[in-house]
Amino acid sequence: MTHNPRSTASIGGHPIHPMLVPFPIAFFVSTFACDLIFWRTANPAWVTASLWLLGAGLIMAALAALVGLTDVMGDDQLRNLRDAWLHAGGNVIVVLVELYNWYSRYSNGDAAVIPVGLILSLVVVLILLFTGWKGWGMVYRHHVGVSD
Repeated sequence: MTHNPRSTASIGGHPIHPMLVPFPIAFFVSTFACDLIFWRTANPAWVTASLWLLGAGLIMAALAALVGLTDVMGDDQLRNLRDAWLHAGGNVIVVLVELYNWYSRYSNGDAAVIPVGLILSLVVVLILLFTGWKGWGMVYRHHVGVSD
């Protein structure tokens, strides 16, 4: 009898990865919103907010990635899912883009936001739509982390 792919990193049978992923998603999407507002208002407070959001998003993304990697390495079925690797690979790209985006803003301030920072934030949101779709598919199509 086969089992559903298991989440190795769990608390009381509840997978940790899906508990963490909403945070970097919210922080990165909020960065894009702050960039749009800065673009329209030129108020530098939005640049400061986006720098903090990016930093918090990167920290939470690192935690989610560690837990996700623990899950992938702990279950053969999960490791063999193409969707798992597309989800992970896309999110690695997100983190690399946002790491550059954060460093650029930290180094160059307001000048880093329009147009490059705004474009990078938009690209990240679009990639997150794809990786979120793949992550959702792993739960609903492949029953990853779902009790047997």
